[in-house]
Amino acid sequence: MTNALVLLSGGLDSATTLAIAREAGFGCYAISFAYGQRHFVELEAAKTIAQDFSVLEHRIVPIDLSAFGGSALTDSHIAVPEIPCEGIPVTYVPARNTVFLSLALAWSEVLEVRDIFMGVNAVDYSGYPDCRPEFVQAFETLANLATRAGVEGERFTIHTPLIDLSKRDIIARGLSLGVDYRQTVSCYQPNDRGEACGRCESCRLRREGFVQSGVADPTRYVAA
Repeated sequence: MTNALVLLSGGLDSATTLAIAREAGFGCYAISFAYGQRHFVELEAAKTIAQDFSVLEHRIVPIDLSAFGGSALTDSHIAVPEIPCEGIPVTYVPARNTVFLSLALAWSEVLEVRDIFMGVNAVDYSGYPDCRPEFVQAFETLANLATRAGVEGERFTIHTPLIDLSKRDIIARGLSLGVDYRQTVSCYQPNDRGEACGRCESCRLRREGFVQSGVADPTRYVAA
């Protein structure tokens, strides 16, 4: 069996991506990041999802992007927006996916794994520059230039199976693969029990996806 490494945040998209990698026949390692995010409960969700899908190993890597700030997700002094805004929102974390993929690449090289899966999406998303196909393609090129494995001909591939899917289509795909979305956390500001605010953009996109799918929303929301 060929193995792959899946970036697993604990959210809806990454859980679906893990299920897709498993269906494709990969044995899966999973990597998550404790990066100073205010929605740290997503890591508990990631643990549960990793166990449910019987990953070969799940690592939670500590990095402190809150040391730099600049994002509502890593700086408690910046409010999480609850209405749509123009341009790239303050929930964008500077260079986050570049950092995440770099660390995933390092572990992949050690594991001798050449397939990396990531749940980025360029349809129903917040306009983050590091979720675009151009970014993924550029990083794959970098991965094959900057590693011993790449130089020796062991080509890395960055898989983004959700990149062109709507949230509705992602949910439908995940349900067909047995993803239990009750276990996932997508909210940018959930409480310590993992209950979603229901107001941030991530909650809005998630809720709209379930509505459009015609499927009951299993998200646990904070009581009004």
